[in-house]
Amino acid sequence: MKRNYFIVGLILLVFFVISFLTNILGALNPAVTKSFALSNTMVSFLPLAFFIAYGVMSIPAGFMVEKWGGKRMMVLAFMLAFVGAMLFVLFPSFNVFLISLFTIGAGMAALQVVINPLLRVSGGEANFAFNSVVAQLIFGLASFLSPLMFSYLAINIEQGNVDKPFIGLMTGLVPESMPWLSVYWVFALIVLIMVVVIAVTKFPAITLQDDEKAGSKASYLELFKNKYVILYFLGIFAYVGTEQGISFWMSGFLSEYHGIDPSSAGAKAVANFWGLMTVGAVFGLIAMKLFDSKKVLRWFTLASMVSVLAGLFGGAGVAIWAFSISGFFLSVMYPSIVSLGLNSVEKHHGSFAGILMTGIAGGAVVQLLIGGLSDIFTLKIGMMFIFVTLGYILSISFWAKPLISNKTIDFGKKSEA
Repeated sequence: MKRNYFIVGLILLVFFVISFLTNILGALNPAVTKSFALSNTMVSFLPLAFFIAYGVMSIPAGFMVEKWGGKRMMVLAFMLAFVGAMLFVLFPSFNVFLISLFTIGAGMAALQVVINPLLRVSGGEANFAFNSVVAQLIFGLASFLSPLMFSYLAINIEQGNVDKPFIGLMTGLVPESMPWLSVYWVFALIVLIMVVVIAVTKFPAITLQDDEKAGSKASYLELFKNKYVILYFLGIFAYVGTEQGISFWMSGFLSEYHGIDPSSAGAKAVANFWGLMTVGAVFGLIAMKLFDSKKVLRWFTLASMVSVLAGLFGGAGVAIWAFSISGFFLSVMYPSIVSLGLNSVEKHHGSFAGILMTGIAGGAVVQLLIGGLSDIFTLKIGMMFIFVTLGYILSISFWAKPLISNKTIDFGKKSEA
């Protein structure tokens, strides 16, 4: 099929929007906690509401895409996100926020199911690997910019800088005590624009490959009998729990233990976490061409443990950078676990991929555990639960036995003359 550059660009924009909406909670955490007077346990229900939607929606979305097609599914997904954002800005309470986050999360989960097959079809199968890397870089860029957007809006609204772009408008739309609510007005506008753009765009027909199809009930039952399916599901569960465990709590930690302003330096630290994760992804791609993926996963996991340890027990200057740098080392974990997992089963890869995606719910459950431990003990002790999830990820690098190992460059071979 001929490459459709407009559709490729649109799909990359969708990747940007997904990340822009998804990875803002860490920067918002301290502000939300203050606005609603929440305990750590209560604030942990925010990522719970968002990421549990992935666990609920991922597999059903696969069936819905096959029945309705990519375009309808994308419009529905963005409409869910729009309704969720508008619901909260119109009725800004904690309970409504939970409903809003679940609704937005369901939309983002549905989009994740659609966009990879669509990127493959519109960009051409031969270019899919390259386009996927570009998409991940775009994803990381959005995660970096989202906390900075929050910082710009919250600080300027609070200071009354109505002469700056958007600040005057947003000041009139949000309660004086909740300048951070402006973030969700921006989200509502963005997803509404996406609904319109997608509705008027003609999309190519998607023929799902075997590894992209949701699969039958029988295929799921067969997979669940394989212990490695459960073990790799737990791997994704642990990874997303770790990623969100650091990004969601780090700004609050820096504020509580080092007095760092969460709306400025704290938000910047969260942005740097996602930015360095993007940089790490590039280095990870190179490392996996040079070394076995299990060894890369092992080295990067050990390094991330050191970084988190430094963040928890170092001084202010060390902590603010150690947490951010941990993002660099986390970058290889998700692709490593997914590839090792998919390469460990002979068939039903589409069904297995759906099971792995439900592991994203780890971003919900782990935060609830950290929040509960924080209220019983301290936030520092609560965040030490991250070593449990990192420990499990480290174990994968020892027990993984893929049927096919990643291809590496063999510098020992001499080219034939």
